[in-house]
Amino acid sequence: QVHLEESGGGSVQTGGSLRLSCRAPVDTYRNNCMGWFRQAPGKGREGVASIYTPINSTYYNPDVKGRFTISADNAKNTVYLQMNSLKPEDSAMYYCAAEPDCLMVVNPDRLREWGQGTLVTVSS
Repeated sequence: QVHLEESGGGSVQTGGSLRLSCRAPVDTYRNNCMGWFRQAPGKGREGVASIYTPINSTYYNPDVKGRFTISADNAKNTVYLQMNSLKPEDSAMYYCAAEPDCLMVVNPDRLREWGQGTLVTVSS
């Protein structure tokens, strides 16, 4: 059973913006580092960003730093990914995930759980 619920994907043109949301069960949210990874067709997982919610420490893939912002609302157990200045190479399925140690941007395979994904398509 999937417990992480993503929303907010869609189709935009180059330069556009999207905001992804992920609601997690309270225990998952409080006991893990939360983040996002993406996977394009025929490619492996790529860590995008993660956040340690108790102190709002954030970590980014260099390819998205300065364009994407990860944030959290502790009252709602929800993590957000604001994506600006989108490029066609950002097109992928985006997954919300919980991990033990905020290393998702360098190793997106040590995950405790993840959602079903939300599709982001950026056209040129």
